[in-house]
Amino acid sequence: MKVLQPTLTKVPWMLAALVLLAGVVLDLLAPEPYTGLPLLAAAPLIAGATLPFRSACAVVCVTCVVSVAVDVERGRPATPLLVDLAVVGLIGVLALVVNRLIVRQGLDLARARDVAEAAQRAVLPDPPRQVGPVAVAASYTAAQAEARIGGDLYAVQETPFGVRVIIGDVRGKGIAAVAAVSVAIGAFRQEAEYARTLAALSQRMDEALAREAARSGPVISTEGFTTAVLVEVSVDGEVLYLVNRGHPPPYLVHDGRIVRLDPTAPQLPLGVGLGDLAPAGPVPVDAVRLPPGASLLLVTDGVTEARNSRGTFYDPVSSPRLHRRFDGPEALVETLTEDVGRWTGGDHEDDMAILVLTRRGRPPRPL
Repeated sequence: MKVLQPTLTKVPWMLAALVLLAGVVLDLLAPEPYTGLPLLAAAPLIAGATLPFRSACAVVCVTCVVSVAVDVERGRPATPLLVDLAVVGLIGVLALVVNRLIVRQGLDLARARDVAEAAQRAVLPDPPRQVGPVAVAASYTAAQAEARIGGDLYAVQETPFGVRVIIGDVRGKGIAAVAAVSVAIGAFRQEAEYARTLAALSQRMDEALAREAARSGPVISTEGFTTAVLVEVSVDGEVLYLVNRGHPPPYLVHDGRIVRLDPTAPQLPLGVGLGDLAPAGPVPVDAVRLPPGASLLLVTDGVTEARNSRGTFYDPVSSPRLHRRFDGPEALVETLTEDVGRWTGGDHEDDMAILVLTRRGRPPRPL
């Protein structure tokens, strides 16, 4: 990329010069009443839209001089000469105004991106790399790239009951989803410290989201939901406990294989399982053994609903790039992100979050 950058910066100069040259040639060779004035006037517009302000000023001045020189060469009277100069000069001034507006808009966009990035770091900070018995890595790609934030969420927290994790997706995406994300993460961090079981944590988050919805005004229950997977890693790292609340299932990656961990009983998203929709009985919790060196891969629907050019959904289990051994959670996150990018051709229609927990240590070598 560094090799191509100087060449790319010359393109606006070359384009403005070619248009200016074409205007001169047309003006000198075309029969009356045809002139090259439209092309001469186009050169400052191109410069104003693509070059720095000083460079654009230079192009405007050169174009004015060329316009007068061509009219003198053609022997035109003073009145057409002054008219041509006025047209080129007026368009040149407009081009400089456009240049300043473009620069100002770019600065405003840069500030907006900085604010959005700061908001994301405040609402969705990077998880710690080591928590209890697991190593952690995460990646976030927003559907609205200029916003750098969306409706997906994740959090990792060490508690008296083990390492607890959430990955989820609030209704909506982009800046409009930031408030819902902050509520969901805040509820998780608060309740994860006190709920004695993962089922109790799930129920407490239901109640917390319902209280927030009530404070926010009359909202239909099915309109304010959050899909999520809640995870608890035992203190020794031996066992994973999972509660899936309407979210894409996680995957166990171990020994060169990847297995999808479907819930034993489907559950409603958080914020929906209250009132008449509340399920009878306790929330089911699945237990999965986590061998040393194994990874739990958690994703949002930006991964599982990514489509290729034929409209086929991406399936991590079917990807040969994921059926291998990984040195750590970062390698798995990077490989999956690149694989989804290849599958979609680089287009992201939805927010995409990836979170990986890898149990530290290696299995003993066979004797």
